[in-house]
Amino acid sequence: MRTSDSLISAAPLWRRAGAGIVAALASILVLGTVAAVWPNPFFIRMVPTKGYEIPLLLTQSSLFGVYVMVRRPACGLRRMGFASAINFLGVACPICNKVLLLIFGATALMTYFEPVRLYVGILGTGLGVLAIVTQLWRRSAHDIIGDAAQAATR
Repeated sequence: MRTSDSLISAAPLWRRAGAGIVAALASILVLGTVAAVWPNPFFIRMVPTKGYEIPLLLTQSSLFGVYVMVRRPACGLRRMGFASAINFLGVACPICNKVLLLIFGATALMTYFEPVRLYVGILGTGLGVLAIVTQLWRRSAHDIIGDAAQAATR
């Protein structure tokens, strides 16, 4: 009987890479459209972009694709999901985010949050890197433990 952890090693690299590429492209498309980083008929951006939103979005989406490629199916997406949410706050228009607008108000957002949006996006990217490193460390530790268990049963 195969466990879900052994399925990742059974899946070919091209399939994992393909899933990662599809996830990254979907992330770019969905988050970029919702954040109105480019003109689209669905969302209008109230605060103009500053030039760093698209590179942050591309970086975070690429990290998400890598995470999808390396993660074990039994593991959740909590770390990467949190990192993506923080990055999205750095990329998205602060006035267009209704939750932030209701909590802080437009004046507070433009005065205090707008100047640090870049750093919030960088923090989200850093958390994404941490999620990938943690996943790789857990995966290699799992492989080492699995190899040791197989050697012990021989």
